[in-house]
Amino acid sequence: MITDSLLILGAYLLGSISSAILVCRIMGLPDPRTEGSHNPGATNVLRIGGRLPAAITLLGDSIKGLLPMLVAHLLDAAPTVLALTGLAAFLGHLYPVFFGFRGGKGVATALGVQFGLHWMIGGAVALIWLFVAKVMRISSLAALISMSLAPVIVWLVWPDRDLVIAQTVISLLLIWRHRSNIRKLLSGSEDAIGGTDKQG
Repeated sequence: MITDSLLILGAYLLGSISSAILVCRIMGLPDPRTEGSHNPGATNVLRIGGRLPAAITLLGDSIKGLLPMLVAHLLDAAPTVLALTGLAAFLGHLYPVFFGFRGGKGVATALGVQFGLHWMIGGAVALIWLFVAKVMRISSLAALISMSLAPVIVWLVWPDRDLVIAQTVISLLLIWRHRSNIRKLLSGSEDAIGGTDKQG
């Protein structure tokens, strides 16, 4: 259907709006692609400009995933369309057409998609992230563990094949985008939350 196609395209285009780059431009901060970890994400914005711009970036990235899913629900989209909409929003964040396809690592946008799909899915993933972050004090490890478990959570809450497949793809891409963090974790050089880590 045309409506489904427009929904999926709109999700990708919304995902392509880089919150980090826009926030830094508006607030007179350096381009996050040229400073710190060179990653346009909330953690790098925190490093460059502090808590307020980082919080705005985090909120913006989450909304990019949440809003298309809510619209899809309002349109009573089928699970397959929900899956493609969420995946499109996530891919927009990773590979934004408006910013040379150089995007972030996708944790906040993925979480927004999960909350938009079902509050229990988003809530479970968020709780796992918070627990691991509290215990281990490493943001990237919390993201990797929570997002690795996300396909299982989707299957438990909403056991639809397409939704599980979409979340599996999202999780695999997110893990791939964190490959430098994985190397640091294995070598013991990944800094704790609040330190000078280069993961975000």
